[in-house]
Amino acid sequence: MPTAVLTDRERTAVQAYLRLLHTVRAAFDGPPDGGRPAFVPPAVLAEAEQALARAGLAGNEEDFFRLLRDWCPPA
Repeated sequence: MPTAVLTDRERTAVQAYLRLLHTVRAAFDGPPDGGRPAFVPPAVLAEAEQALARAGLAGNEEDFFRLLRDWCPPA
């Protein structure tokens, strides 16, 4: 299977997205008591947004998810 070769900015965007994804999962996988809503730190979301913009991928989800799928295929 061919592997995508990402630019530094694309790789940074993918890594920021993966950090955001893991943060969101951790927030929703927290204690099941339902006592507080899931919280995602604004800095994590801002990092992902900025990385996508620098890579020219803001508003171009199709290209971004293609890069993500090619770079990090499902196991």
